Amino acid sequence: MEFTLQRTYYKKGTNSALFFKGLFMGFVIELPWLENRRIISCIPEGTYKLKPRFSEKFKHHLQLENVPGRSLILIHPANDALKELEGCIAPVTYLTGIGKGSSSRLLFQKIVSKCYQAFERKEKVLLTIKS
Repeated sequence: MEFTLQRTYYKKGTNSALFFKGLFMGFVIELPWLENRRIISCIPEGTYKLKPRFSEKFKHHLQLENVPGRSLILIHPANDALKELEGCIAPVTYLTGIGKGSSSRLLFQKIVSKCYQAFERKEKVLLTIKS
């Protein structure tokens, strides 16, 4: 199972369209590309395996594995990349600006539901990020 992010880079953030099986699902916001620097940059383009993760803060969410030079890169709800993300990825239903969106939890829940169903079937879940 594979999701695809089609990125567009801006000085103050990164906006992407999110696709599942070639069908548009919504959008994603991230920090700007700042040479993969921890906490202030989005991660490099590539294909990453997703795994389930649980925390008190985000409950059930997703983590990307094997991100070069980075750790604990998550997919979790957020509506403002600069204020709420530290290198992570946030799905949003609507884009409201560069690195900003709305209704994050709505799309996040759809993604988590699809992924956790795949995990139960022992399927590998991938995220490909490209521009």
